[in-house]
Amino acid sequence: MDYRSPSPRLWSARQLLWAVVAVPVTIGLTLLLWLTANAVAGVVTLVVCLVLAGAEWVLLRGRYRSWGYAEREEDLLIRQGFLFRRMSVVPYGRMQFVDVTAGPVERIFGLATVKLHTAAAATDAKLPGLANAEAERLRDRLASLGEAQASGL
Repeated sequence: MDYRSPSPRLWSARQLLWAVVAVPVTIGLTLLLWLTANAVAGVVTLVVCLVLAGAEWVLLRGRYRSWGYAEREEDLLIRQGFLFRRMSVVPYGRMQFVDVTAGPVERIFGLATVKLHTAAAATDAKLPGLANAEAERLRDRLASLGEAQASGL
């Protein structure tokens, strides 16, 4: 099965957000403990923050690489999950509506998230980090396939 992946710009956006949080927190905690306690506490804090930031980076990378989707004749397959893998199958005829959203960071990077809504809340699915053109194409295709499948029932 040939799965499509999110845009590489999603990984750039996630790295930027990670750095915006990890770098100031690491510097702030290190300086705070260095100045209030001693140099050893500052160095220990720096090492702990770097290890935690590195682990978070690995988890973010794994989550980014785990997303994928495949358009089949009758349904859409969505895979996700780094530690716990999840495969969702969304039949086109069960889709009630398809939503495309883009937050401020996504808009800066030219990305959007496609959300699929079905009658059962547990089967709602999302595809983050698609390029705007791909998100619009997928929305239009899913909407037309959903209408065609639903009218055939």
